Amino acid sequence: MPAFRVNVVSDVHGNTEALARAGDGADALVCLGDLVLFLDYADHSRGIFPDLFGAENASRLVELRTARRFDEAREFGRKLWGTVDRDRGAAIESAVRKQYAEMFAAFPTPTYATYGNVDIPSLWPEYAGDGITVLDGERVEIGGRIFGFVGGGLRTPMRTPYEISDEEYAAKIEAVGEVDVLCTHIPPDVPELLYDTVARRFERGSRALLDAIRRTRPKYALFGHVHQPLVRRMRVGATECVNVGHFAGTSRPWALEW
Repeated sequence: MPAFRVNVVSDVHGNTEALARAGDGADALVCLGDLVLFLDYADHSRGIFPDLFGAENASRLVELRTARRFDEAREFGRKLWGTVDRDRGAAIESAVRKQYAEMFAAFPTPTYATYGNVDIPSLWPEYAGDGITVLDGERVEIGGRIFGFVGGGLRTPMRTPYEISDEEYAAKIEAVGEVDVLCTHIPPDVPELLYDTVARRFERGSRALLDAIRRTRPKYALFGHVHQPLVRRMRVGATECVNVGHFAGTSRPWALEW
């Protein structure tokens, strides 16, 4: 029988009800980010955008983004904001705060979490109470194993809230160093791990992360970000690379036992 179990989730995107059960049967929960639900690509009536502008406009935004017409999508969004008597930043922050209040309250104890690319790191300290440890470019011991955490994503035409430069991301990977389990939001830069079979596009992965996996040889590299990956699990050298799943869609954590 395993002596220790960690449940791992990523891409929660507002699935608060399932998040409250995500730690069941585990000694700890690890969350790899993307708590916020701005727009549900499967159900266009869910998320901050349709709450503000309706499902029909959300469907149009999804259509433009899926076609990779990002400039048109941004212009469409700007026009919609011009029709409402509300400050864009304040309206989004208010909606994000509401989601964060619900989701952080649902986290079990202990939880170890890092940010996704759609998260707003500056708000997390207000909601991460006792029993929730937030890490980014840092290490922690869980059950006798060393876990490293690197949050956020790399810059893309989507311009999501927590996208950083390749250099800044590489510096955080370097700061983590050698660990047993390397936890990130985005995958290493391996095509099979980056291709989303439903969105029909490659998401961005990190070359620095891939280089670190090859160099430091962690037992596991865990990540999310790609919701419907071509390959969910593959070995890179001595490391088992695992997409832990799109928790918003599955409501199931991935379990690591030892």
